[in-house]
Amino acid sequence: MPAVSDSYIGVPPTRYPGGVNNVEFVNPLSMLGQPDPTKYHTYFEDFDQYIVAQWTLTTTEAGAGSATEAVSGADGGVLLITNDDADNDNDFFQFPNETWKFVLGKKLWFKARFKVSDATQCDVVMGLQITDTSPLAVSDGIFFRKDDDAATMDFVACKNATETKQAAVATLVADTYIEAAFYFDGIDTIQVWIDGVKKVDAPLTNMVDDEELCVSFGIQNGAAAAKTMSVDYIFVARERG
Repeated sequence: MPAVSDSYIGVPPTRYPGGVNNVEFVNPLSMLGQPDPTKYHTYFEDFDQYIVAQWTLTTTEAGAGSATEAVSGADGGVLLITNDDADNDNDFFQFPNETWKFVLGKKLWFKARFKVSDATQCDVVMGLQITDTSPLAVSDGIFFRKDDDAATMDFVACKNATETKQAAVATLVADTYIEAAFYFDGIDTIQVWIDGVKKVDAPLTNMVDDEELCVSFGIQNGAAAAKTMSVDYIFVARERG
């Protein structure tokens, strides 16, 4: 991408007081002063609030304690997940409805920003999966997964319990946010992006196209110590039709 010329610095942007649009004139929304929102199925959770009933939780606690989930009060809205202090204690979240499906000819976007307290001694999952009480070993989904004893995170396409993995697309750093995203072009490729940089063009091998999926994420301890996961936001969009 070419560098931005200094001549553009300080130049005011072009204004469109009448708005912008993305539909033809012969359309009921042609005079709407914004892009037609009905062209995309869109979900955006910024965690300004956390409502327990909006999620299906799967937790495992070996000791007497239990995981906690709460908006941390950080600027921008952040969900703080805190596990109890036994090894393999976990807290996984799934949206209760499977409303996302990969369909040829329809573009799809996923993007999330999150961090964990320990980059090595934990397991993490973030993406779209079938409803499952074991998100780390799910049968169907497209998602990011970080395994225990490694700071690297993989991108996984799984269909009928068979995985295709793009290994080490990112390296987590303790208590440091990462922005993980993927884009399905609707044709033959899934682009994987980390912190705004494209890492790989993944083939569609084992892309789950026969199941509806739900937003799914969470953390599992990799050692006998409490681990936390902070989720800033999750965004999903797909062309309708």
